[in-house]
Amino acid sequence: MNRLLIRNAQAIVTVDYNDRVLEGANLYIEDNEIIAIDCEEREADQVIDASGCFVYPGLINTHHHLYQTFTRNLPQVQNMELFPWLTALYEIWRHLDDEAVYYSSLTGMGELVRYGCTTCLDHHYVFPRHGKQNFIAMQFKAAEELGVRLHATRGSMSRGKKDGGLPPDDLVQDVDVILEDSESLVREFHDARRFSMRQVALAPCSPFSVTTDLLKETAVLARKLGVRLHTHVCETKDEEQFCLDLFGRRPLEYMEECGWLGDDVWYAHGIHFNDAELDRLMETKTGIAHCPVSNMKLSSGVCRVPEILERGIPLGLAVDGSASNDCSNLLAEIRAAYLLHRLTWSSKAPSGYDCLKIATRGSASLLGRTDVGYLAPGMAADLFLLDMKCLEAVGSDLDPANFLGTVGFSKPAKIVIIDGKVVSENGTLCGIDEPEVVLQAKKKVLSMLDHAE
Repeated sequence: MNRLLIRNAQAIVTVDYNDRVLEGANLYIEDNEIIAIDCEEREADQVIDASGCFVYPGLINTHHHLYQTFTRNLPQVQNMELFPWLTALYEIWRHLDDEAVYYSSLTGMGELVRYGCTTCLDHHYVFPRHGKQNFIAMQFKAAEELGVRLHATRGSMSRGKKDGGLPPDDLVQDVDVILEDSESLVREFHDARRFSMRQVALAPCSPFSVTTDLLKETAVLARKLGVRLHTHVCETKDEEQFCLDLFGRRPLEYMEECGWLGDDVWYAHGIHFNDAELDRLMETKTGIAHCPVSNMKLSSGVCRVPEILERGIPLGLAVDGSASNDCSNLLAEIRAAYLLHRLTWSSKAPSGYDCLKIATRGSASLLGRTDVGYLAPGMAADLFLLDMKCLEAVGSDLDPANFLGTVGFSKPAKIVIIDGKVVSENGTLCGIDEPEVVLQAKKKVLSMLDHAE
């Protein structure tokens, strides 16, 4: 048994159901579980002095496209909205292979971890028809090396251009192939046990890139296998018009007809729901992954977060794909969410602490996790420490609960702990040879871009 004591923290922001903030407190861990908080000092194999530090529960990212890390900051797509942006980038993404997925996953998740994220959901839906891919296995390999909890999704596209969809025809797959691979991946990788490090969800890409039969059959398969469902819905007005033109339905009505409502379903973005649709989400406990930076960059719109919170609709936070952000920093996303909604809704906006709760407890609820998301005895030992003994923190450390939203923290965490193990210290990732990863990743980026020319 490994015993870890975090002693004398300036503040522990538990984000528990009593919203406790503990000053000058200790936190004691055995193996991968929190045993006690605000306790007397105990004997331990490892002691971390948290004097002058804020301690927070690990952040949980509920929507990402890690492969997009290799197409960040491309000048040719910077002023585009979603549909033309996707069309341009498909020409690069069709050159994905196992190596690209592995190194982009190390890059994206490594950045997430460095800034306090301990659980990541990735939505991978691009499977070129050439060659045999092991993309999801590569993602889990990268996550294991970093020590991060990964919820991988078997995404998919089945409606190509010839059938009225957006993606090129060589990037779509037959429904039977998708369903067979989905079931195989769930059986190989999904671990539903408490404190599990890897889980799988099923995630057809979007209404404009998949067929109705795929949506319906995926919902049936997921429920047979006991895994969750995820997709993009109501991200843009273009998507809304696509659904009206092709199906004669608004996106949510169409998704409901396909079996995609319920407490095992969450949607990325959810910007353009009307009042009745928000009420339907509330009734069915269907969740939303909020992606504020991506929504701003692609000019998609502003999610109705105050009304979503008021209705009790499950809500989590996400950075979205790195190519529409263009980073993987959930700390920065918390502050962006706070500022975006202050600008949009004024006094009705969520507080800085509300935004932290969205990124922790709220995100955990989307993933169906009851073992992560806040700090309490019996919860997973996932947390991070911020060193407040720095110039940037002078005069800003009086309100630890709201700090990440109102002020923000632009440096890597002092220490990140996942599953009871230190995985990052002062910005250095413990599980990988970072200079070598950077070298190989940059080579692969250039190779992909060269092939796309």
